[in-house]
Amino acid sequence: MAATVRIGICSWADEGLLRAWYPRGISTGERRLRYYAERFDVVEVDSPYYALPDPAVTERWARRTPDDFTFHVKASAAMTWHEGEPSDDAFRLFRASLEPLELSGKLRGVLLQYHPRFTKSAGAKAELARATVRLAPLVPLVEFRHRSWMAERERADTLGFLERHGLAYVSVDSPTTRASNVSPRVAAATGRVAYVRFHGRNVETWNIRGDSAADRFDWLYAEDDLAEWVVGLARLAEAAEEVYAMFNNNRDDFAPRSAQLLRGLLDEAGVPATGGIEPPPTDLTLF
Repeated sequence: MAATVRIGICSWADEGLLRAWYPRGISTGERRLRYYAERFDVVEVDSPYYALPDPAVTERWARRTPDDFTFHVKASAAMTWHEGEPSDDAFRLFRASLEPLELSGKLRGVLLQYHPRFTKSAGAKAELARATVRLAPLVPLVEFRHRSWMAERERADTLGFLERHGLAYVSVDSPTTRASNVSPRVAAATGRVAYVRFHGRNVETWNIRGDSAADRFDWLYAEDDLAEWVVGLARLAEAAEEVYAMFNNNRDDFAPRSAQLLRGLLDEAGVPATGGIEPPPTDLTLF
């Protein structure tokens, strides 16, 4: 049986969402997370990349979401070569901050978005293999930011290595450019979990220094953009046990709007999916 494609967003608290998506009155952290969880059953939390949360905070995330809700969390900068060589201690501190969420059973994957300087080499492969041990039993979700890993002549070797070491390849949708920090659009599953991140296709802002993330990922997906992924997602659903499609185009409400569009396309194609639809109204007036 094919897996269900679970659609989500790479945050529930981005400034754009607070300004353009949440209705008036949904103004506290608790209300926002509950509102989000009524529309999506998975979220990616990117904030730990910048600062590790207090365990009391991650315990509240678990408590405020339904039993079947899933979290994926972005690794801290110290774990992915953004602050030098990763250490066991960096992984230990990360796991400690997320411990309540992990103990709840709602934490599934850890996004390892490696620095562009993390190019393919024997040493880099050894570092990847260590991530499996450091994160077990969580799923390491590996996103490369250097095209050396997925160049045509290297692609089969890279994917085979990830599969052998229990690492889930992160497929990406990003601009078409020759820049070395952009990987090609390849839908691939290297284990039980298949993961796709939609960054948008704004080639003009991708590598502009000093711009905010919202500027970099300033892209509202059109139907033609996402239609290209319907077949790929259907194939991932046949190849993996879990499939996640996560939107990171965080300008205003572009991510939830794009998620709704993808959900519609998957529904039309008969591909099972969750997320990206409005819940039925609950405040019914009886006459």
